[in-house]
Amino acid sequence: MSLVDLPRLGLGTYSEGDREQWTERVQTALDVGYRHVDTAQGYGNEAYLGDGLANAPLDREEIFLATKVAPDNLGYEDVLSTVEDSLDRLRTDYVDLLYVHWPAEAYDPEETLSAFDELRDRGAIRHVGVSNFEPDQLDLARDVLDAPLVAHQVECHPFLQQEELRAYAREHDHWLVAYCPLAKGEIFGTPDDRDIDDPFATPIEFDVSTIQDIAAKHDVSPAQVSLAWLLSKDNVATIPKASSEAHMRDNLTAQTLELDAEDVERIDAIDRQHRLIDPDFGAWNR
Repeated sequence: MSLVDLPRLGLGTYSEGDREQWTERVQTALDVGYRHVDTAQGYGNEAYLGDGLANAPLDREEIFLATKVAPDNLGYEDVLSTVEDSLDRLRTDYVDLLYVHWPAEAYDPEETLSAFDELRDRGAIRHVGVSNFEPDQLDLARDVLDAPLVAHQVECHPFLQQEELRAYAREHDHWLVAYCPLAKGEIFGTPDDRDIDDPFATPIEFDVSTIQDIAAKHDVSPAQVSLAWLLSKDNVATIPKASSEAHMRDNLTAQTLELDAEDVERIDAIDRQHRLIDPDFGAWNR
């Protein structure tokens, strides 16, 4: 299986409040060049994004659209019915990528993934992904699915580098899609710059001088350094959230930032396992 053609830098759209603003935000993102938009049933913004996407001066085929099925909707019939609801809210006939959001609550590999296969056969989804899985759960999902597993979305940034899951993605030729790639603002090093609005987020403090030094060396932002580091890795894509046009443009520019080998090695050497999104039902807490 070869990698699906997925834009490697997309727009994450999670927010606790101001969900209606995503109608305008997604239009802005598409205007400045984004072509990969990521949402979820649990984000409560699919309808607002659907309005924005419908008003965009782009053909649907030009946009790679992903959403995720909430944990309590993962029974076979619930997957089928709630994904139809998601499509209605998103004002589209299909999504390019559908994820299992968490392997929790109603998740049952046979039932859940059989429903994903059914949706793919119907043309309601084009590709299957999972999110927040551990390697043994990935093994089982790949065994159960008829469709190829094309993406695994997890928290990944310089302070949680996910070496094992990145190696798994390379071995099995799927994308690791990094969420929270800016460590919810922790890469900037000051509390005022953090973007902590997730109920499962755990704020952390630590020395970020490595990222800041490299940013100063290249005269770029720490955000661009973090994103460029992720994009330097094989089989890795990323979906930073951005609410302003300036931040959207700043993030996109990371695609043209070429870190040298020393830069990459310095970031690789950061020895931290700081997980920001850490609910009790996270698979790593089993």
